[in-house]
Amino acid sequence: MKANRFSKLSLAIGLSVATTSAMASPQAFMSARSFAMGGTGVAVAHPSAAPLANPAMMAAPQHDWADDFGLMLPSVNARFADEEEVVDQIDDIQDVIDQFDGQIDSFNAGSSSADVENFQNTARDLSGRLEAFSDDTMRVNLGLGLGFAVPSSRLAVGVFTNGNLTATVRGELDDSDKALLDNIANAQTAGDIETILNDNNRDIEFDSRGRILASAVIEAGVSFATTFQLNNGDALQVGVSPKYIELRTFQYTETVSGFEDDDFDGDEYQTDKSGFNLDIGAAYAFGQNREWNAGVVVKNLIPMELDSAQSRPDIEEKFTLELNPLVTAGIAHKSDYHVVTAELDLTKKEAFGYEDDTQWLAVGAEFDAWRYAQLRVGVRHNLASNDDNDGIEEDTQFTAGLGLNILGARLDLGALFSSADVGAAIELGTSF
Repeated sequence: MKANRFSKLSLAIGLSVATTSAMASPQAFMSARSFAMGGTGVAVAHPSAAPLANPAMMAAPQHDWADDFGLMLPSVNARFADEEEVVDQIDDIQDVIDQFDGQIDSFNAGSSSADVENFQNTARDLSGRLEAFSDDTMRVNLGLGLGFAVPSSRLAVGVFTNGNLTATVRGELDDSDKALLDNIANAQTAGDIETILNDNNRDIEFDSRGRILASAVIEAGVSFATTFQLNNGDALQVGVSPKYIELRTFQYTETVSGFEDDDFDGDEYQTDKSGFNLDIGAAYAFGQNREWNAGVVVKNLIPMELDSAQSRPDIEEKFTLELNPLVTAGIAHKSDYHVVTAELDLTKKEAFGYEDDTQWLAVGAEFDAWRYAQLRVGVRHNLASNDDNDGIEEDTQFTAGLGLNILGARLDLGALFSSADVGAAIELGTSF
């Protein structure tokens, strides 16, 4: 096998992420403020983020400095999980393959016992590395969001577009590769090894493979919200977001020896589907000074699904991307100087491919220094996570962030850390 095959695989991983980054996975997009507060927002979203989190919040009471107009331009976040150091494994395997190919070129039935031992040690090393690489997974999440809103208790209006890509990369060991390498490692003589090499024409083509699997959705829509006065004197905000959605999947699987970096982005590896959908939400403020706020949102009211492509049915399985209604409820306590909120997904999001099922319980807080600076922290725990998933487990995640407001311009930063993930978010915007 040629040594540059894994270099091409590494290149394809990067290019697949780059060419799909304008799309989004079914995971809901988060503003940088939400990202820093554990993914919360249903009961505390500011106007520019309300169409993404809960459209009803556009009509809810806001600070004086944020109740006329809100703009998010843009908001970007990213997460990266590579528990088994998949990228480093690829580089290390490439080095061993270089050594293996060089030894094949110089090996013959008359090779010395030292050469036989060295070649067998290399075969054992490569076999072990390919076996360790099998089923190891790397995951990348990328998100981008734009939006603006004109909040009002009578009729609030917002426009948004957002996306969040999830791409996974996994290695798969072929049993024939392990058998071949083990036969070389356990051969008794140089002649036995020479026979094995000659049976393969001294040009060993490994069948172990790499797979790139991605799910994506892009959505754009408008949001409307209004306030209904209740008989008890309280107010109920209700919002709706009709939107256009495009689902996409990408699956590319190729043997290491057959990989071509100029072929992986063909149409036969992708599927897509589009349609209209709907988000609805409600918010209710209560307490002596309306310091408590409750919210609920139902996203993707119309179920959608899309099967992945199978360009190689002999070595690929079909995955189904499901976009089902997701119900989230939240409650918050707020004042001029703080916000504390908790949220719970009432429904579970089914995993796609090598992802983990998710159902988040989240807590977030924000401490405000006279509007000019905000300190944010959060934590969320995945109630649906389990050890039986096919990919990287998403369990408990910790977040933090900072907001700065200078002369009407806003900069929000967020960070995320868990046993598997690291992530960051940045957002520019304004509100007045």
